[in-house]
Amino acid sequence: MDGDMVDPPEKQDHDTGLPDGSVPSGGATGDDDNGDDDIDIERDSEVDDFTDSMRRPADDFDAIVGEIDYSDVDVPALLAEREEFKGMAQRVQADFDNFRKRAAAQSLAEADRAAGRLAEALLPVFDAAEAAFVRHPDEVGPLLNQMLVELKKHGLETLDLADQPFDPEVAEAVAHEPGDGGEPIVSEVLRSGYTWKGKVLRPAMVRTRD
Repeated sequence: MDGDMVDPPEKQDHDTGLPDGSVPSGGATGDDDNGDDDIDIERDSEVDDFTDSMRRPADDFDAIVGEIDYSDVDVPALLAEREEFKGMAQRVQADFDNFRKRAAAQSLAEADRAAGRLAEALLPVFDAAEAAFVRHPDEVGPLLNQMLVELKKHGLETLDLADQPFDPEVAEAVAHEPGDGGEPIVSEVLRSGYTWKGKVLRPAMVRTRD
């Protein structure tokens, strides 16, 4: 064997396992199948078409809308339904406005009643102050006047009935003295009467004369 030449082994391609220069049976030279390339191209084309459609001008949109068939749409019925819903909304709004006004009026009336009850609870204090005023006018007078002035700011008024015609709506006649005849008048106020925001809080007790 000395002197005989030995051909070197063929160098193989590490990727294909074939000798260099050999072509796989499929006919490809290391690239992917041509079918995958076609799918990618088709997808790119669809994306381009969609993008182009999104870029259509407003005229194209109006044209598409104009092609819609409205023959089956009952326009009068839609208009009537719209008016019905509009009327319902207006009625709901009106009901809410009325409710809000009633709630505000009720809240104000309740506040007035609460203040009136407080003023009514103070009436025995006023009676005691008036009785003390008769005996000690200089000492009690300023305090009584100050209380009446402050409560007057909130709606309390003292009925001024002396020498006025007798009115059973604001006074109770508990005594009577004869006079020259004629319509009875209030000759003396025995216990003061008060009004609260124009309404009689307590009628006065009076002596009348005719």
